[in-house]
Amino acid sequence: MTTTATIPRRVGRVPRPFNPWRLLLHVSFIAVLLLWVSPFVWMLASTFRPAVEAQRAPLALFSATPTLENLQRAWELGNFSRYFLNSLVVSLSTVVIVTLVTALAGFALGRRTFPGRLPLLALLGATLFLPQGYTVIPIYDLVGRLGLNNTLGGVTLALTGTGFVLYVFMFTAYFASLPRELEEAALVDGTNIFQMFLYVMLPLARPIIATVAILEFISSWNAFLLPLVLTFTRPELRTLGVGIYSFFGENPVDWTALAAAATLCLLPVILVFVLFQRAFVEGVAGAVKS
Repeated sequence: MTTTATIPRRVGRVPRPFNPWRLLLHVSFIAVLLLWVSPFVWMLASTFRPAVEAQRAPLALFSATPTLENLQRAWELGNFSRYFLNSLVVSLSTVVIVTLVTALAGFALGRRTFPGRLPLLALLGATLFLPQGYTVIPIYDLVGRLGLNNTLGGVTLALTGTGFVLYVFMFTAYFASLPRELEEAALVDGTNIFQMFLYVMLPLARPIIATVAILEFISSWNAFLLPLVLTFTRPELRTLGVGIYSFFGENPVDWTALAAAATLCLLPVILVFVLFQRAFVEGVAGAVKS
């Protein structure tokens, strides 16, 4: 006796009726995308174009004789070797301090119950709406009273407080979402509160730590106003973001060198994001879910 299996026929997709509004929406998205990426494309193209050719055709994207001369000129004339080191020291120091402090604050607010916890959270949330431009003078005065004006330590201290509140909320939400049984088991094993934070909570918070570290690195690396104000009389202490400003002066702007300088500034940020993008996505997803 033979049996024959009935193979279902593959049903093809039914073509959607033409919708002019959907087509208009897609065209609008593509137009916005092109407008969004066009400055970056022009910056990358100008980085490898000879200066004479860029002056003759400023908006052209392709060059018959691409060159690395602009990168070399930006690095040497812009004193970028010193600015790059300053940015690296300030950014890494800020990342370490901010991550440690906000993780401790988030652990206390997310796992502990104490009088004044909710008013403290409300007060922290209210500071998110303070415009940063108005806080420059108090920060400058505070850093000066500490004797840290015109030092990399002063720049690091000032940048540490710029993204503090948002990261505290991210850690608070993440720690609050962890099961209570973990904390009870750690206490039964005889750990104190600091050991539980260090050996139990922090390893579980690796995705949110990576997210905070990446966001803070990008923020401190791209910072301009505070490093400019706090190193105004010490140009050798400027960071890369402030160093680019030196290309604007009384003389005509060297646009190809400026594009090369901007490309050099963006490379570390892109590299950090590419290396840690998986941890970044996991951390953002965990924070949103919490």
